[in-house]
Amino acid sequence: MFDGVCNLCNSSVQFVIKRDPTGHFKFASLQGEAGQKLLSKYGLNSNMNSFILVEDNNIYLESTAALRVCRKLNGGWKVLSVLLIIPSPLRNYFYKIIANNRYKWFGKKDSCMLPLPEWKNRFFD
Repeated sequence: MFDGVCNLCNSSVQFVIKRDPTGHFKFASLQGEAGQKLLSKYGLNSNMNSFILVEDNNIYLESTAALRVCRKLNGGWKVLSVLLIIPSPLRNYFYKIIANNRYKWFGKKDSCMLPLPEWKNRFFD
């Protein structure tokens, strides 16, 4: 799940799709109906300020979610998953700085992005 109105988040989703040709990852915006249902299903706050990964019925948040995604991407991005050895409070300190400033630094859309037709099957909403 991702913030559908955040430019950084939308760019990140596009980045993942382009490096995930097998379609392992599916996406839902936090603002959409599917995202809200998933948040409710897993007992998460509807005002989440995080990228969220649901994998094998386990929830991963913040830097852990992002780094676990990197493990599945094509190319050298898998190497970044070695950062998982750093304690999550330290990793998430830096993650939260970016998350809390993402609109100011990268901008915000008025509404969630519409996926390209060839990516439509990669989204829950």
